[in-house]
Amino acid sequence: MKHEVAVVGYGPVGRALVPLLASRGDSVRIVQRNRPSLIPGGCVFESADVTDRKAIARACAGTSAVICCIGVPYISSIYERVWPVAVTNLLEACAASGARFVFADNLYMYGPQTRPLTEELPLTSYGRKPRVRAEITRLWRAAHDAGRVRAVSVRASDFYGPDVETSVISRFGIIRLLAGQAALAPYPPDNLHDFTYVPDFARTLVTLMDAPDDAYGQAWHVPNASTLSLRDILTTAGKLIGVAPRVQVLPRALTRLVGIFRTDVRELAEMRFQWDRSYIVDTSKFAARFWSNATPFETGLAATIAFYRERH
Repeated sequence: MKHEVAVVGYGPVGRALVPLLASRGDSVRIVQRNRPSLIPGGCVFESADVTDRKAIARACAGTSAVICCIGVPYISSIYERVWPVAVTNLLEACAASGARFVFADNLYMYGPQTRPLTEELPLTSYGRKPRVRAEITRLWRAAHDAGRVRAVSVRASDFYGPDVETSVISRFGIIRLLAGQAALAPYPPDNLHDFTYVPDFARTLVTLMDAPDDAYGQAWHVPNASTLSLRDILTTAGKLIGVAPRVQVLPRALTRLVGIFRTDVRELAEMRFQWDRSYIVDTSKFAARFWSNATPFETGLAATIAFYRERH
């Protein structure tokens, strides 16, 4: 069955998702403020700002599914201002068109934990960015529970893959290793940490878009490859590149010093709970209902290396 889908946001996740939808014959609208330099064949572009309620309603009118893949600048004050407005506007657009709301989400709303993350964990009140993610979770849940919108959250861990330059695996690992430099670990690299391969994230979004109604009104974790440490992953990347897999660890004191001058580093401070302990995501709920064959690291890293080798 052909779907009319609005993909709102065309960052790494949107760029992985749109070709999947287009290849199966869905009619795809790419929705964001600025027109992308390249638009896949068969897709159209709609200019709209997620904070503009009327513009988003126009862009999503007549769709059967709206998949939210937006990214917001990694600054707490912007998170607090933009995210609730964006999600409210998207939910209103879905209510008007009858579209399903599929949210490409993350794991911040759980806050600091010392156990594997499951979808049933309570929402946190910790910090600023995690608290905002909890707030917008309540928004889509309330819209679903009220019968206004069929809504579902698809939650991914820190992601990596081709064309994901902000990923720690790419920015601090693969790109540096390809340049003959040591990989740099900006936080303790030996704790176990789950990473999501972006093509698997896109595949999971399509799975939930197609799922029966009883899969909605809840959250699902994206399947990940076997849990490894960042050091293990960067070591594997070095071997695939064919260089000595050297990993240098950025001392915490230096991170604090850099944070005085760089907003992006300073904003990471409240998120340290993701890296100062094991960060393990339980994906058994999704695996039991749908599929579990996440892309192995060797395959995902090889594709990522090939992408950046060609680019750089």
